[in-house]
Amino acid sequence: MSSLPLPFLPGNSPKKHLGKERFHKSQHCNHSSGLPLLVGHEKPGIGGELLFGQMITPKYSVFPKEQGGDLPSWVAFDKEILCFEAFFQEAVPEAQHETYRIRKCRIYFHLEDDTIQVVEPEYKNSGIPQGRFIHRQRVPLPPPNNDHYYHIYHFNINQQMVLYSRTFTVIDCDSFTRTFLTKLGVILNNPATVPDDPYSKHREEIEKSMKPLRPYERCDTLKQFLDHDCEVLRFNCFWDDKENVFTDPRELTLHYHLGDDTIEIMEINPANSGRDTVPKFLRRSKLPKNCSPVKQPGQATDRTVLNVIASARQEQRYMLDSLKTGAVHDEFYKDRDLTVGGEVNVWGRRVIITDCDAFTKDYYRSKYGIEDFTPVVYKAPPDPIPKRRVPPYNGFGSEEDSLSYCHRLLPRPPQKDFYKFMERSDVVNVLNFSAKMVTTNPDDMQRVFTISFFLSDDSICVFEQPKKNSGIVGGKFLKRGRVKKPNQELFKSEPSEYFKAQDLYVGATICLSSVHFQVLDATEYTFNYMEEHAEEFPKANVGNILSKLRSFPEEKQSEIRAFLTLSDPSSTGFISYQSFRGLLTGLGCGLSEHEVLVLGRSFSQRQQPEVDVSLILAVAQDFLKKNRFEDFPHMDRAFTQRDQHKTGRLSTKETRTICKAVHLPLPEKLLASLLGKFADGDEIDYHAFLAGINWVENDAPPVLPEDRLKFVVDSRSNGGGAAVGRVNFSSLLTGVFSSPSSSGDPTSATRTPAPGGR
Repeated sequence: MSSLPLPFLPGNSPKKHLGKERFHKSQHCNHSSGLPLLVGHEKPGIGGELLFGQMITPKYSVFPKEQGGDLPSWVAFDKEILCFEAFFQEAVPEAQHETYRIRKCRIYFHLEDDTIQVVEPEYKNSGIPQGRFIHRQRVPLPPPNNDHYYHIYHFNINQQMVLYSRTFTVIDCDSFTRTFLTKLGVILNNPATVPDDPYSKHREEIEKSMKPLRPYERCDTLKQFLDHDCEVLRFNCFWDDKENVFTDPRELTLHYHLGDDTIEIMEINPANSGRDTVPKFLRRSKLPKNCSPVKQPGQATDRTVLNVIASARQEQRYMLDSLKTGAVHDEFYKDRDLTVGGEVNVWGRRVIITDCDAFTKDYYRSKYGIEDFTPVVYKAPPDPIPKRRVPPYNGFGSEEDSLSYCHRLLPRPPQKDFYKFMERSDVVNVLNFSAKMVTTNPDDMQRVFTISFFLSDDSICVFEQPKKNSGIVGGKFLKRGRVKKPNQELFKSEPSEYFKAQDLYVGATICLSSVHFQVLDATEYTFNYMEEHAEEFPKANVGNILSKLRSFPEEKQSEIRAFLTLSDPSSTGFISYQSFRGLLTGLGCGLSEHEVLVLGRSFSQRQQPEVDVSLILAVAQDFLKKNRFEDFPHMDRAFTQRDQHKTGRLSTKETRTICKAVHLPLPEKLLASLLGKFADGDEIDYHAFLAGINWVENDAPPVLPEDRLKFVVDSRSNGGGAAVGRVNFSSLLTGVFSSPSSSGDPTSATRTPAPGGR
């Protein structure tokens, strides 16, 4: 029973696109240079289906993409290449001595992408462009299979391959290629040989005939060059030219190059010598010991050629002289011939070596064991240069400005110490002292002055503190500038001496603009700076002070111990600073007021007065009000965002960073005090911190201007830094008088904390 076709009606015919998901259409046309072209002749139809009669060239020569290991081929076979030795025969139709040529090459097969590269080794004087013969690419098979490409199974030994219409014969491969193909199951053929090339064989015979039967001996100097390249021995010498009239010793510098045993000499012409300056006295070359006439080219050779048969009828024959009877042996100067005090014959000129540098001395000391390098004195020592006398100061302008007119015709402004200015140009690098006027006038004795010394340029300014109902207007007493020391001659040639930082200390009496001042006190920053830089300030050097105390006689030391013991009836080991100061000043120990203060500060503990938290918050809110700062919600969001664990706490460093980021208008000292009050260890409760400074919701009472100044003016510029509490005299006695011989480290005594206050 034959099957009848179903009628072509809906529901009776199979659905062609059933289960199909791709319906895209490939692009077959494009525009190039404004012209429509058909560019997709190899592209499939709708949904990737091939058109009628269309064949797609496979992208993978051996294995499909879905087969193989998990790693892609460009990772699994990265930098793995198969190497084959091959040759091809090239016809030479226009040559007279050859009809064909055998050209050797190497075929590289890259496993990662089945690409092939052919490289021909370069031969000297071949006359043929050699090197890369076929660039790396996928090579198609010869027709009619030119739609497929070579893959790994097309390669074997002792077979022919056609690459772009040129027949290559594969003769051998390397060990890696042999092992790889064997693991793939490829049965390799036996290696083949390269046929002889008649023209190449003819050229080899010509080259062999050109080589002498007895080659010249080779003198290898490469090792000496590699070992001693750029190493030069330097000698000071002079040319003793006494034979000529009106001559003097000519100073020379001799350089001996250890890399090739060559010598060069340069002449040193002193100023106003009247001689022309030449680049070199002797160019770099080997210097012979015996001065002989210059030989003509070819006259001096290492080997001699002997005429064995000299006849007009027969061909002349020559041979090399193995005995070297005609060789010329010239002796040249070596490093062993150059010594201090020795003579060198420089083409008939007598040169005497006088001295050498440090490297040359080390070289001769290590190689030849020479220790005597006494310089040769050949001329009288130069006359001392007379000191340049400077005319005295005439009173016009500053001394430095007037001195610049004496140094050059076109004067330049005086140069300042730029490095000192950059290092200490900050505002904090100012030493402040409180002083009073030394006078018999009772009105002037009550005046209080502040002397500021600027470390950047050693300038001084004096400011008088205003005092109510005194009848004296306070303010600037002395403008900032360098101040000369008193009792100096005005019109003199030597530069004047100015006050330095070491001249200012507590207890010193200085004269500023004909007014005598006595330094009474200094700020805490001044004391700390002088103690940190004790090597610059002798009065603040604890080691020097302790050395002075150790140098006292035994009677005075016993007196100091007895007084200190009587001043402490409770045997606590501490006495007041006033008693300590009265002891050192009353016994005539030779210590200044500043040294006594430094000694008391080293063996005591000072307590800073506590500031009320409510006052700090009130001052902070006053600053925020006047600067109209109301961005507290933004600070709250910043604190919450930084608090990743939602603990309500942040570190002090993070809190300070956020305050700086939102530009909180508070002075540095006030912000530091505020963070210190809210700090619990290293963390701060930022909710309490925001609630305290939020003047919009929690307004604090107004503050006085004096309270604002406490946080505006830094403590480094405030007075009262010399306040010393109780002195631990027991530690002082143990560190000073108990071991008088211990002078190794006088600064071993450090500050001992006292349990009590002042």
